Amino acid sequence: MFGRIKITNSTENYLEEIKRLKKAIEEADAIVIGAGAGLSTSAGFTYSGERFEKYFRDFGEKYCFKDMYSGGFYPYETPEEMWAYWSRYIFINRYLDPPKPVYKNILELVKDKDYFVLTTNVDHCFQKAGIDKNRLFYTQGDYGLFQCSAPCHQKTYDNAETIRKMFEQQKNMRIPSELIPRCPVCGKPFTMNLRSDEKFVEDEGWHEASKRYEAFVNTRKGKVLYLELGVGYNTPAIIKYPFWQMTGNNTEATYACVNFGEAVCPENIREQSICINGDIGQMIEEINII
Repeated sequence: MFGRIKITNSTENYLEEIKRLKKAIEEADAIVIGAGAGLSTSAGFTYSGERFEKYFRDFGEKYCFKDMYSGGFYPYETPEEMWAYWSRYIFINRYLDPPKPVYKNILELVKDKDYFVLTTNVDHCFQKAGIDKNRLFYTQGDYGLFQCSAPCHQKTYDNAETIRKMFEQQKNMRIPSELIPRCPVCGKPFTMNLRSDEKFVEDEGWHEASKRYEAFVNTRKGKVLYLELGVGYNTPAIIKYPFWQMTGNNTEATYACVNFGEAVCPENIREQSICINGDIGQMIEEINII
């Protein structure tokens, strides 16, 4: 849809773009936040380097991978070993708070505005920061939920207690066999509620959140700020392309893209756009001191 539209990087002064964004937030009648992986990276949820060495050095040394994403795709020989890996992964990236308060600082920016959050992140950071779940649509799932791997039914299950037991009781990169989670309906293994193929379960909560988001974007007019934070090009059709299109359809709207290395916009909405090439956490700090 956007393949033939010229994409342009920002040529504005960084500080001037920060000032423009602050003004856009203050004057907006409504704010739609679109958040991708870059936001959690800014908050300290990095998947290589020090955090990887701290939690996954044993897996890395055994299987010769150097980041958590690679470990998530490794074909482990047993479910006991697979769940040892994934329980660590989920525990530190879903049930522990991010090292930096970037999510809480975003809430401070918009808490008095009419806002909604659309995110492809599955780490629950918005909820932990205090965002009202009724203002949030997590399109790609949640590390904190299990689903049937078949799936035999469209329901998800909270995994907090089970994941904690796996994390605490694993030894030699394996969990006890009795902790392997299974579907209570058909008995097949559980898997994570993460969108990777056609088997992703869109449960009742997912559909309700989807309807709330659609209602929000369809009823907010006038000065709407589409604030895109850390969204790359893995799934641009979920956040980036719709934000571009909605901005183009509303002459009073503003599109703001904050992304380290990928702050771009289509030429047709350039005059309505704010592109900030930098760290999201630093951007918020700059807004607060201007």
